[in-house]
Formats: sequence, structure tokens, C-alpha cells
Amino acid sequence: MIPKGATICFVVGVIGAGIIGAFLFQISSQAPTLVYQSGPSLSVIPDKINYRLGEPVQIRIINSGTAPLTFSDSSFGLKIRGLDGTIIYLPISAQMVSTLNSHEEKMFVWNQTKTDGSKVIEGRYKIESNTSPDAGNVLKKSVTINIFQ
Repeated sequence: MIPKGATICFVVGVIGAGIIGAFLFQISSQAPTLVYQSGPSLSVIPDKINYRLGEPVQIRIINSGTAPLTFSDSSFGLKIRGLDGTIIYLPISAQMVSTLNSHEEKMFVWNQTKTDGSKVIEGRYKIESNTSPDAGNVLKKSVTINIFQ
């Protein structure tokens, strides 16, 4: 026979873990929001955080500030890395200075392939963008996405 106190603790623990798990899942599934600021500001926003394997990832790189931003290439500094820091994908781009004016944005679509053409595996990936170091202060923003089976 199981003691009554142990049964109550077990039931409360299971219910509490389920509630906390649902809350944390809801928080982790929220896409970043866009907030405009005064001065230089860069935002990287995917259309969502969780993707199925092979599903296109839409990425918006946005000048969310009031000052123009300068990038060293036509892909606006876009890189996709594994969480270990390894670069997984670099879009093909011209090495020319590109500028995003205030509130301007560029859209990219990543088809979940690596730079060498092979498909990525499920896991977590970091999408990042950074401004040109020639412009003075380098702005660097990133967001992490999940890719599931």
C-alpha cells in the first residue's frame, strides 16, 4: 500500500510539471516582436520559431532604428549557424556595400540547406545579421529557431 502523502505529492508534482511545461512551451514558441528605437537598431525576425524539416524559413532583416545601417555585402550580413558556432549557411551575395534606411527591411527565404547544398538535420539554429565594421559600431542581432522532424 502506498502512503496517502506520497500519492498526493506524486499527483501534485505531475500536474505542476504539466502546467509549467505548457507555459514554457508557449513562451519558447513566440516569435520575436519588432520594436522601433531612436538611433541605430537592427532586428532579425523569422516568420515563426518552430519549423518542420524542409519547411522554408522566412527571415526579415529590418532597420528598426532612425539611422541608416551599412552592410559589407548584398545579403545584409545574414548567416545561419549551428549552436556550436559553425556556419551552416551563407547566402550567395555580391561583395558590395549595402544600406538599409530607417524602417526599411529585406526578406530572405532559407530552404534549410547548407552552403554545400546538403540538407540540414533537425535541431536548433541561430540566424544572425551584423552591420559592416567600416561604419563604426557593429550591430549584431540573432535569433534561435528550432527545426523538428
